[in-house]
Amino acid sequence: MIRIATLSLSLLLAAPITVLAQTKNGFDLSESLIPVDEIVSGGPPRDGIPALTDPRFVSVDEAGWMRPGDRLMALERNGVAKAYPLRILVWHEIANDEIGGEPVAVTYCPLCATGMAFDPMVDGRRLVFGVSGLLYKSDVLMYDRRTESLWSQIRREAVTGPMRGTDLELIPLVHTTWERWKEEHPDGLVLSRDTGYERNYDRNPYLRYETSPSTMFSAGERDDRLAQKALVLGITEGEAAVAFPLEELEKRRRPIRTRVGDRELFVYWFPGNRTAFATDLGGEKVPATLAYWFAWSGFHPDTEVWRSE
Repeated sequence: MIRIATLSLSLLLAAPITVLAQTKNGFDLSESLIPVDEIVSGGPPRDGIPALTDPRFVSVDEAGWMRPGDRLMALERNGVAKAYPLRILVWHEIANDEIGGEPVAVTYCPLCATGMAFDPMVDGRRLVFGVSGLLYKSDVLMYDRRTESLWSQIRREAVTGPMRGTDLELIPLVHTTWERWKEEHPDGLVLSRDTGYERNYDRNPYLRYETSPSTMFSAGERDDRLAQKALVLGITEGEAAVAFPLEELEKRRRPIRTRVGDRELFVYWFPGNRTAFATDLGGEKVPATLAYWFAWSGFHPDTEVWRSE
């Protein structure tokens, strides 16, 4: 009887540990598409970094607090141009917005330098995203408020929950400077600092991280073809992935006709404001992701690296 009781007690004590191992920040990680032990806390709890929903915008003339060299992500849809300053998004990471009458989810992971915009319409319903407080390979894991599924930003896929295995459509955007963008879009709209949250948008909490060669969290197997925090413009087409290092683009300083998978593209680089983007041969922008090399190679280990020679 003593042995049976001892065994039963051991099973009871072990059961909660198994359950806890499959739950982090309140998210159910069972049947995860990624290794659960590689999902780590970034520090803040769920919504500790507050995503923006239906944020306010101001005109170019009203954005006098912007400086010429301030970095931003620029998005255009149906004739409407919007700017999302990184000095705001580093504090929020997600803006659930609408542009040109269409919903959009604009996301930024300061740890990976990845700004990516997605079409949040899935199965005819709009998803609204929050910041889970969890990371995978140093990249933000978003969650949708309807199903509480976790979504990997760079992977562009739900990795846990009811939406597991569902992809998000990537929308082209451009990383550029305030000076360049406002000259091209004098009638554009700028994300307002009136977000409803008390944050110091004049301070960059990641400044020391950005200037350090080191990463803060594990990003998987290290790829030494480039420095870990070298900036690349990453493009995928089907199973193919190519990284265009900004240092290599700097050597050309002219449009590059190239191929990613079966698709021919032009890659543009403007050194004065460190702006890079890609278009198809007809001039339409195609999705491309500016990222630290460690982040791009961590999610695309078989990526090619474009060289100028």
